[in-house]
Amino acid sequence: MNPNVDEYLRKAKQWQEEFAKLRMIVLDCGLTEEFKWGKPCYTFRKSNVVIIQGFKKFCALLFCKGALLNNPHCVLKQFGWQAARRIPYTDVREIVEMEPVLKAYIHEAKEKAGLEVNFKRNPEPIPEEFQNKLDKIPALKTAFDALTPGRQRGFILYFSRAKQSKTRELRVEKCMQQILDGKGLND
Repeated sequence: MNPNVDEYLRKAKQWQEEFAKLRMIVLDCGLTEEFKWGKPCYTFRKSNVVIIQGFKKFCALLFCKGALLNNPHCVLKQFGWQAARRIPYTDVREIVEMEPVLKAYIHEAKEKAGLEVNFKRNPEPIPEEFQNKLDKIPALKTAFDALTPGRQRGFILYFSRAKQSKTRELRVEKCMQQILDGKGLND
């Protein structure tokens, strides 16, 4: 048990009982307890496996590489991160009832801890107006490819939201220098 996690649990204003139960379940599965990003994080062979999280309306056990897991009970929920999945809880009774299922997910996640998740690059289609610019200006393509996937997606979504082709072209023109400077849409 990590003393930083002890302190985190002691200071938690909400979800204390749920956090404590999740902690016991995770530790019972043979993971190493660490404290990362201000949260209890559990690792196996130095690879992040699960993180205990607290939110206003629920607490959750986040599986760092949840996309690799089978989900026969349909409890892993996808959210913003491509690789991660989480199981939300609002009451300790839910955790207690689900303990055997939860342990099965944790053991599978532990087995897959060393595997890599294949990320989808640009799951949204690139608008034709932007693709034309990328084809005509190699430096723009190089700069765009060098951006993080999140920054690329931000530009693609911004360009795609315009209903008219002329508006998409104007948005692309407006953002070209920003892309060439290696910046995201909101940087």
